[in-house]
Amino acid sequence: MSRKATLILVLLGLVALLVACRGDPTTVMTRLEESRRVVATLRLDFQQMADASNRAVMANSEEASAAAARESQAATSAVEKDAAKLAELLQGLNYANETSVLSEFKARLSEYKALDTRIVTLAVENTNLKAQALAFGPASEAAAAFAASLSATRSRVPSKALDRAELLSAQALLAVREIQVLHAPHIAERDEATMARMEKQMVDLDVKARSALTALTTLAPAEAQTSLAEGLVALDRCKAASAQIIELSRRNTNVLALDLSLRQKPALVGACNRPLVALQAALALEGPKSSR
Repeated sequence: MSRKATLILVLLGLVALLVACRGDPTTVMTRLEESRRVVATLRLDFQQMADASNRAVMANSEEASAAAARESQAATSAVEKDAAKLAELLQGLNYANETSVLSEFKARLSEYKALDTRIVTLAVENTNLKAQALAFGPASEAAAAFAASLSATRSRVPSKALDRAELLSAQALLAVREIQVLHAPHIAERDEATMARMEKQMVDLDVKARSALTALTTLAPAEAQTSLAEGLVALDRCKAASAQIIELSRRNTNVLALDLSLRQKPALVGACNRPLVALQAALALEGPKSSR
């Protein structure tokens, strides 16, 4: 056999070996382009996943937070499908380095998903948002009813006792208004000791309002007793609303979700994005001119 024929056979053998190891060149390029497309989609879906949970945290209504939570779940499913598809493509290309980088992303994604699930779960509970709705709704309405009953009572008090009645009425109403003022900072507060102090203030103020109302009862004539009874009912409603507000506020799900989003989430988002950026860059270098 001539030297030329021998060289041709050797070259053909090398080409066959290359095709066997790496696949048909056309198929390889198709898979490579698909891998580049999938990793780009993966980065986009991961960003949508992170953005959706942010929207759940920042939502100002239960409907909005629930909608954002559903978007987060959909984006999470898309990310998982993208990662599985990319792993299959990289395995078919026999790209060990890129496969290793993808494995790093999956590990970081697992950590991120655990945190993100906790954030979204807390956000959709909306206990602080519900407490705020109670403060501006039922609690405010009960306080207004209490004020109206005091006004009706004062109008029936004899003139000789009017000054004393007005003082007691003002004390009772001021105590209720101060309870209302404490609702907002309690809802926003995270420190348990601080919340406990506010709660003690609310209890003391409720006692003060009831004491003033009891004293007012001794001054009011029989025709004012109905309005006084209505005032007591309204005061009980104020107390019940405050108890609900405190219970919801204590759970602090919106505050905790926001805290996790601001303090812990950014680092994990970065930890997930870094291998994706590296993977995209590595795939961009692959192809006919690759050193592989």
